[in-house]
Amino acid sequence: LHIRTKKAGNGSFHSIYKDWDGQSRKKLKRGFETKKEAITYERNFTVKMSGSLNMLFEDYFELYKADVIGTIRLNTWMTKEHMIRTKILPFFSGMKMSEIKPVVVKKWHNVLLNIENAEGEAYKPTYLKSIHAQLSCMFNHAVKYYGLRQNPCKVTGRIGKQRSDEEVEFWTKEEYEKFAESFKSKPASYYAFEILYWCGIREGELLALSKDDFDFEKKTLTI
Repeated sequence: LHIRTKKAGNGSFHSIYKDWDGQSRKKLKRGFETKKEAITYERNFTVKMSGSLNMLFEDYFELYKADVIGTIRLNTWMTKEHMIRTKILPFFSGMKMSEIKPVVVKKWHNVLLNIENAEGEAYKPTYLKSIHAQLSCMFNHAVKYYGLRQNPCKVTGRIGKQRSDEEVEFWTKEEYEKFAESFKSKPASYYAFEILYWCGIREGELLALSKDDFDFEKKTLTI
């Protein structure tokens, strides 16, 4: 990576650099209120583009996103990104990747264990496990591609549980049909529940369906 930068006044930053395939790229950033902000941005940008583990966690997230987003389904990424932005970035932003040790992850665990959701309840164990898994995936990626020595999440161990201790109740066919009969006058709701019940798909899969997923000639639905 070769980077040549210049400051175009106090309010902007201009960089010309060569990326992994030897192509010259330009980066222009405006809107800084002070020269100090422009210099800080320049330093962080240079570290990020070099792949150094001295980059800030939020800068690493942007690299991780660019690496991963094209390899998984968009809906899957949107779920991951929401969890990262709301449950992970608020805690780790401002920290350098090289400075995030197991003890820091442990402190994050303690924060999660004391957070309440919108209903004033603690996060369920299965949800806590999912949040931890997202952070661990990010560090595994850094170990594999950016030279991070170890994944601190593997040292601390995970929090939460694979399965909930809560008893899951299922409707019988007769119970469902009685329920469905009560809102046949609302087609959108009725057909949504019909698909959920008879196809056995998840809510997120239902919401991701488009017109092209239905083939009425072959009588098929593509999930």
